[in-house]
Amino acid sequence: MKEVEVKGKKVRLIKGDITTFTGDAIVNAANNRLFMGGGVAGAIKRKGGKVIEEEAVSKGPIPIGSAIETGAGDLAVKYVIHAAVMGLDFKTDEEKIRRATRSALEKAKELGLKSVAFPALGTGVGRFPLEKSAEIMWEEVKQHLMGETSLEEVVFYLFTEEAYKAFEEKVEGKNGNKGGEN
Repeated sequence: MKEVEVKGKKVRLIKGDITTFTGDAIVNAANNRLFMGGGVAGAIKRKGGKVIEEEAVSKGPIPIGSAIETGAGDLAVKYVIHAAVMGLDFKTDEEKIRRATRSALEKAKELGLKSVAFPALGTGVGRFPLEKSAEIMWEEVKQHLMGETSLEEVVFYLFTEEAYKAFEEKVEGKNGNKGGEN
C-alpha cells in the first residue's frame, strides 16, 4: 500500500479487489446503459447482488462521462457510483475517462461522502492503456482534492500488479514524493 496527501486529504493505492473496500462508496467502471456484465461491474454484481444492477439499469441510460449512484447491496459501502466510461461498443478514450472520473468525484461530493474507492477506469473491458488511465485519473483526483470537497480519502483499488505499478508511478512522479512506502 502507498499513501500520499493532497491538501491534507489521503490518496491511497491498494493492490486488491475493490469489492472488499469498507468506506462510503466504490466506483463502478460502467457502460452508459448500466448493465453489469464483466470486469469490475461483474465483480460488484457477484459480490453485492443483482439488486445493484437492477437499480442502476432503472436509472439509465446515462450520458457517457456522467455518473449516478445506487445502493450497494451486500457490499460494505453505502453506495456504488456508476461512472459511464463507455457505451455498449466498449470503447473508451481519454476524454471519456476524464469526464467519468470527474463526475464520480462530483457525485461523491454531492452525497457528502468522506471516502471513495476507484478502479483503473477504462482499462479492463475498455482496453485503455493503464499508464494513461493512471495519469488522467490522478490529475482529476488531485484537482478535485485541491478544491472544496467532502472527501477526506480517495483510494485506487488496483487488481493487478501491473495496474498498481502504473498508478504508483504517476502518483509518485506527479506528487514529487519519491522514496519508501508511508
